[in-house]
Amino acid sequence: MNRFAKLTALLASACMLFSAMSIAHADDLENMLNNRQQILNQFNQDTNGNADTTFMPVRVNPPAGEQSSGSADELIKSAMGLLGVAYRYGGTSARTGFDCSGFMQHIFRRTMGLSLPRTSAEQAKMGSHVNRSELQPGDMVFFRTAGRGRISHVGLYIGNNRFIHAPRTGKNIEITSLSNKYWNSKYAFGRRVKKHDPSRFLN
Repeated sequence: MNRFAKLTALLASACMLFSAMSIAHADDLENMLNNRQQILNQFNQDTNGNADTTFMPVRVNPPAGEQSSGSADELIKSAMGLLGVAYRYGGTSARTGFDCSGFMQHIFRRTMGLSLPRTSAEQAKMGSHVNRSELQPGDMVFFRTAGRGRISHVGLYIGNNRFIHAPRTGKNIEITSLSNKYWNSKYAFGRRVKKHDPSRFLN
């Protein structure tokens, strides 16, 4: 009987320990999710600094036939890692800062091994044209910020009507909505450059 009592006590202790561990893991998971949401909320601002409750995380797994999710994910991850780096006219490195096309050059070379041309106007000739309604994460988006003429700005589309770019002197690399009044009015088109697509060299 004494042995049975000891066994019962041992089992009860084990159950209590398991429950405590489960609670701890649950708390850790909750903290991790809260931290992730806080990071997402940092990007969830419109140009006026107001909360945008329509923000959703970037879709990582596009349906079959869309741009390779691996390439797009790597591009976006590389670009996100440079959030906050200062804009610098003519800049091509994270140490000294980037301009818009230098930023694109850097992330495409780093993640896909592709050497894009130096200027946004030249980059706008790469790959294939993409209509705005058909943009996918990893596509380049181009703008005419100097009037109706040549392309003068580029960013990386990250999904959910958002793009990441190096805006201008005095600002840092940031995420912006394509619906933003200014950028919406300057939008030109998208281009898709695939890692293993020979046509990227033909345009």
